[in-house]
Formats: sequence, C-alpha cells, structure tokens
Amino acid sequence: MLDIIEDYCNYKGYNYCRLDGSTKSIDRMQAIDSFQDHKENKFVFLLSTKAGGLGINLTAADTVILYDIDWNPQNDKQAEDRAHRIGQTRQVVI
Repeated sequence: MLDIIEDYCNYKGYNYCRLDGSTKSIDRMQAIDSFQDHKENKFVFLLSTKAGGLGINLTAADTVILYDIDWNPQNDKQAEDRAHRIGQTRQVVI
C-alpha cells in the first residue's frame, strides 16, 4: 500500500518522506528531521506500523491515516501514539 501511495505522491509532485521496515537507521533520522523542518515543505510522511517506534516523533503532523493490514490493535495504538507526542504543535486527526 505504501508503494501505491508513494507512486501517487510522485505523480502529483508531492514532497514526501518514507519510513518502513527496510529503511536504514541513518536514512530514518534524516527523513524524520526533514519532515519536521518546515523549510523542506514535506506534504506527507509515509510510515509503516512495522517500522518500529524508536525515535519517531512527528510533531509537525496534523493528519494521520492508518491502514491496518494485520488487525493487531496494539500496533494501531502505538501508531496513534506516535502522532500525539510531547511537543505536538498542531491538533492531530486520526
């Protein structure tokens, strides 16, 4: 599903970041920092619930869309919590 959304972002010319289970640690931090930096003008952050939550703090997010493929409510709750971190500057819609 992330591949399809990524293709759509490319088609529309949206700036985005992507983080999934195959993202290397250094690329992971660069993506998070890039999304948080308002100068970068990133429209969307594509994030897999399987990517793990360590170090993810997306305080710049205002909308989160969860696509649930495993029906595990614990993974969903962890994904929601990532969008409601200390330092959040906007109201978040999930």
